[in-house]
Amino acid sequence: MADPALLILDEPFAGLDMPAREDLVAALEELPRINPALTTVLVTHHVEEIPRTTSHALLLRDGRVTRSGPLAEAFTEDALGECLDRKVRLTEIDRRWTAVVPRSDASGGMMGHR
Repeated sequence: MADPALLILDEPFAGLDMPAREDLVAALEELPRINPALTTVLVTHHVEEIPRTTSHALLLRDGRVTRSGPLAEAFTEDALGECLDRKVRLTEIDRRWTAVVPRSDASGGMMGHR
C-alpha cells in the first residue's frame, strides 16, 4: 500500500533480538514525522516495545476493555495492575517503560477475585 491511512501491527517485535527491536521502535517513532496523518495501532504484551510517540492506550483482559484513553490516563500502574490482576511496578526511563511484578506478588497471588 503506497499511502495507507491506517497501519495495524500485531506483535511486530515477536522473534526480534534487542537491536532489531530497538531499530523497529525507532522506525515507529519516526512515522508521525514522516506521515502525520497515519494512524498506527500497535498490539503488544511488552511495555518496553511501546514507542515514545504513542498517544493513547487500550488495555484488554479476557477480550474486554479494562481501560482506554490518553496514555497518561489509561497506562498507569493501577490500570495495568487491574488489567493483569497483579500488582505492577511501572517505570519510565527516557520516555520508555518497563514493568515488573514485585517479588512478593510474583508467586501468583491475585489482587482480587473474579
